[in-house]
Amino acid sequence: MHLKDTPSSTAPAPGAGPARLALFDLDYTLLPIDSDYEWARFLVRIGVVDGAEYERRNDEFFRQYHAGTLDIHEFLAFQLAPLGEHPPETLERWHAQYMDEVIRPQIRPRALELVRGHLDRGDLCAIVTATNEFVTAPIARAFGIEHLIATGVERIDGRYTGRPHGTPSFREGKILRTREWLAGHGRDFADFGESWFYSDSSNDVPLLEQVTNPVATNPDERLAALAGARGWQVLRLFE
Repeated sequence: MHLKDTPSSTAPAPGAGPARLALFDLDYTLLPIDSDYEWARFLVRIGVVDGAEYERRNDEFFRQYHAGTLDIHEFLAFQLAPLGEHPPETLERWHAQYMDEVIRPQIRPRALELVRGHLDRGDLCAIVTATNEFVTAPIARAFGIEHLIATGVERIDGRYTGRPHGTPSFREGKILRTREWLAGHGRDFADFGESWFYSDSSNDVPLLEQVTNPVATNPDERLAALAGARGWQVLRLFE
C-alpha cells in the first residue's frame, strides 16, 4: 500500500468543515516506542525517582496494558505522582531533554508521511492517546498535529497535583473524549463522509469500531487477529 493513496479525494461541502476525520493513536502507532513507559525510564535514568522499585512497577503496568488487564486509575496514580512533586519549570526542562534524547530519534519518516498525507488533504486530525497530556503535547506538536485528546492532568495554581483530570482517554474513554472534542467543533462521527483511526492496540477496538476506516497499525497479536477476521486494513510503518 502506498501511504499517499490512503485518504480518498472526497472534497468537503462548502462551509461544512473538513469532510474527513483522521485519528491517530500514539504509542507503537506513530512511534515505535511507548512514550509513557519511556518517560518513566527516563526519570529513573536522570535520578528523579527510586530506580529499582519505580522500574519494577513501570514494567508491571506495561505488561498489564499489553495483556488487557490494566487498571487505568491505579496506573495514573503511579505515573502522574512525579508531576506533583516538582515545579513546572523543572518538569519542562526535563521534558525538553526527554524529547531530544528519547522521542525525536524515534520519529520515523513513514509515520510523518502518513500524518502529512491527511493534513495536506485538509482532514481534521487528532492524536487520541491514553498517555497523559504533559508527556504527549510536545510529541503531537513534533508531528504537526494541532489537536490532542490525551488523559488530562490536574493543575492548581499553575502546578500539577499528580492527579488525573476528567475521564482518562483509555478504551471506551477514548470514544467519550473524542465525542466531546468533536462536539466542541459542532460535529460528530456521523458528520464525516470518511473517518480513520490508526491504532496498534486491542485496547482501542471500541474507537476503531466507530470509524469508517479502522486501520490496525503495527498491530499487537490480538488486534492483528481481529483485523484479519473483520477485513480491516493492516498497516506496518516500522518494518
